[in-house]
Amino acid sequence: MRAGSPRLLREINDRAAIDALLRDGPLTRSELEYAIGLSKPATAQLLARLEEEGVVVREGLRGGGRGPRAQLWAVKGAVAHVAAIDLTPRGVDIAIADISGAVLTEHRQAVPPRGTADEVVRNFRDATAAACEAADLTLKDLRHVVVGTPGAINPKTGHLWFAPHLPGWEGFDMPGRIGEELGVPVTIENDVNLVALEEMIAGQATAARSFVMVWLDHGIGGAIVVDRKLLRGATGGAGEIDWMRVPDRAAADTGIPATGTRFGDLVSSPNVVKLAKAYGIAARNGWTAVSKAVAMTAEATAEESSEQRQAEQFLTDLARRVATGVAGVVSVVDPELVLLCGKTGLAGGETLCRSISAELREMVVPRTPVAFSAVAGNAVRAGALHSALAVVREQVFGLTGDMTEPSRRLDASGDGDGVRTSS
Repeated sequence: MRAGSPRLLREINDRAAIDALLRDGPLTRSELEYAIGLSKPATAQLLARLEEEGVVVREGLRGGGRGPRAQLWAVKGAVAHVAAIDLTPRGVDIAIADISGAVLTEHRQAVPPRGTADEVVRNFRDATAAACEAADLTLKDLRHVVVGTPGAINPKTGHLWFAPHLPGWEGFDMPGRIGEELGVPVTIENDVNLVALEEMIAGQATAARSFVMVWLDHGIGGAIVVDRKLLRGATGGAGEIDWMRVPDRAAADTGIPATGTRFGDLVSSPNVVKLAKAYGIAARNGWTAVSKAVAMTAEATAEESSEQRQAEQFLTDLARRVATGVAGVVSVVDPELVLLCGKTGLAGGETLCRSISAELREMVVPRTPVAFSAVAGNAVRAGALHSALAVVREQVFGLTGDMTEPSRRLDASGDGDGVRTSS
C-alpha cells in the first residue's frame, strides 16, 4: 500500500461516520459500526478520535432490552451554524440552525419591501442579527446564509428580477450586498425552487427524477426539476411561468380577452375570485373560493343541486386556466409529475388535481399525473435550510452527497402556514 493511504482511509471512514450520524443519528457504536462496515475496535477508535477533535459528542443513552444501556453518539452541532431565510414583501421568516440540522431559534420580523438599497439591506441585517441573538449567537457565528425570495437572481449580475412586490431589492448585487452587510457568504435562491428542493427531500417527489411545480397563491410561480437538478436557466428565469401569455379557455366571461393575458394574472387570487363570482361563489381570496367549491362538490345529496353544478363548473374553468399555462412546460419537459403548491393549489386538493389532469390530457401528449404538495410548514425556509447545510457540511466535513436525499434527522419546517404573496 502506497504512503499516505492509511490517512486517506481514515478520512474516508470519518466522512462515512459523520454522514451516517447526520443522516440517522444519534447512533450507538454498534449501530454506527453496522452503518459504515467497520470492525468494533476500528469504530471505537474512530469515535474516540472524532470526540477528541470536537466533531462528535456523547448524547445520552439508549435503553431497552436486557443489559446495560448503550452510549449514543451525535455530531457536535456547535461546529458551525447557518441561517435559512424566507424573504417576502411582508418581512422575513428566519431559522438559525447548527450543523446537525437542529433548529435553535425561529424569528419573524417585518422588513419593508420599499426603500433604498442601503435601507432594505440594513433592515435585513438587523432582523438576522436579532435572530442570532435569540439563539445566543452573533452574525460572526454564521458560516453560510441561504435566502429564498420571489423572482429570480441573474447569475451574472446578482440583480433580482421578476419580483415587482420587492421594489427596494432591485438594481443591485443582492447576494453581494447582503454578504457584505452580514459578513457571511450568502446564497439567494428562488422561493419556489426551494419548495421543489424540499419536495424532493420530504414530499411527493422523493422518488421522482423530473417534475414541474406550480405555485398558485397571491402570485404565481414555478420550478422545473430535471434528473433531480433544478433548472435555473441562463439568466435565472427558468420556471417564471407567471409571465407567459396564454389564452383564457374558461367558459365564464370575467372580462379577460380570449386572446389571452399573463398566466400570473389569469390564475392570481383576484382573478380566481372573479371567476368564482361568475358562478355565484363569493369569497375574499382565491383559496377560500376554491375551498368552498371543493366542499360544495363533496356534499352528499340524492340529486345534484344547481349550486353543486356551479361549483363543478368553476373548478373546471380554473383547471382549464391552470392546464393552459402548464401545458407548454409539460410538452417540452415531459415530467413524471406536476405538483401544485401555494394556498390556492393546496385548497383544491385532489379534486382540482383531477380536473387539471383531465384538461392536460386534452391538450398534450404526455399523460402526466397531477398531485398537490405534501410538505407542511414553511417549505421555502425548510428548503433554504437544507441548501445551507449542504454547503457547510461540504466545507467542514467534505461531504458531497446528494442533498435531495431524504433525512430523518432534519426538521426545519417550522410552524408557519407557508403563505406566500408573490413568486
